[in-house]
Amino acid sequence: MITSDVSSADHEQLRRAFAVFNETSEQLSGAYKELQTQVTQLTKELAVANGELHRQLVAKEDLSQRLTLLLTALPAGVIALDAADCVEQVNPAAISILGKPLMGLPWSSVLDERLSQTTVVSEWNLKQDNAVCPRRVRIESNTCESTGRRILLVHNITEAHAMQEQVRRNQRLTSMGEMAANLAHQLRTPLSTALLYATHLGDGSLAADERQQFASKTTERLHHLEHLINDMLRFVKGETTQLEEIVVSDLLVEMKHVIEPQMAHFNLKFIVYDNSEGISLLVDNKALCGALTNLLENAMQFSCVGDCVVLTCDVDSNAVMLTVSDDGPGIDMEVQERLFEPFFTTRSEGTGLGLAIVRGVIQSMGGSVQVNSLPNAGCEFVIRLPRNKGVS
Repeated sequence: MITSDVSSADHEQLRRAFAVFNETSEQLSGAYKELQTQVTQLTKELAVANGELHRQLVAKEDLSQRLTLLLTALPAGVIALDAADCVEQVNPAAISILGKPLMGLPWSSVLDERLSQTTVVSEWNLKQDNAVCPRRVRIESNTCESTGRRILLVHNITEAHAMQEQVRRNQRLTSMGEMAANLAHQLRTPLSTALLYATHLGDGSLAADERQQFASKTTERLHHLEHLINDMLRFVKGETTQLEEIVVSDLLVEMKHVIEPQMAHFNLKFIVYDNSEGISLLVDNKALCGALTNLLENAMQFSCVGDCVVLTCDVDSNAVMLTVSDDGPGIDMEVQERLFEPFFTTRSEGTGLGLAIVRGVIQSMGGSVQVNSLPNAGCEFVIRLPRNKGVS
């Protein structure tokens, strides 16, 4: 009886164990099938993802090839600078313009060794050219603020600059033709007067004091003729030849020393406001001083005793402004429109070339000049010259 009970218990335990095994097997089988389904789904998704990545990779390779082809074909030079301002990438046009080597060099050293600053901001001449007229380039810069990198675009503007110079020359020659009749009229009057005075000098009956008076008047008329001719030559030349870097404050001090005695002679007050902040300019110092002197002398001629003439220098991020202002009667709008025309003058003894020369000199240094005036409210002439910033 005991054996029978034990055998029955073992059979029951074995049956239960098989039941648990069968249940576990079914669960494992279901989990395996579910895992197979998930693996199949993930395989499909991976295949799709791989296909998309492959498509993107092919597209990027195609874009890279097209960009490389575009950079290679561009006639303008392209230079990429890293955050340290060193050259990290160039295209063939940049190498053709600036020469080798470029990769890895600091951009500042490339500027110092291969380029020389002109009077126009962002325009440079190539130092390595041995030609009479060196190649001229314009360099534009674009900075990525997030990375600190820069892209420089280098244009060879040699032919365009030469054409502009030829246009300017043709314009000056055209102006010469248009003002020939005016010049003849301007010269005829003082020349006829000088000839008349010279004829009187040949009269033997003249007293010594009368002879001296005619001689003085003859000399005065001849000096006037010389002044006319010199102004005409300066107008025709219309260019600067001796560019040098000057400190603006030194220029203002020089103008004060030159003009202040003349102002005192006419009982005028002369004030200079220097807001130049110690900056310098690349200009023809002699020509710029001449232009400022011309404007200051004009201001003196239209001022009354006790009036004030002011020379002011201001700066902004791009330019230096030199302003000559007076308390005179001002200028009508109709006259303002013709002020810079050759031989236009409102004074009987004026040559009409002074302001035309001023504009030509300032334009040759890359600047501009304008007049601001209202009747009975004084007048100011503003000279605007580009700062020597280079490429920034």
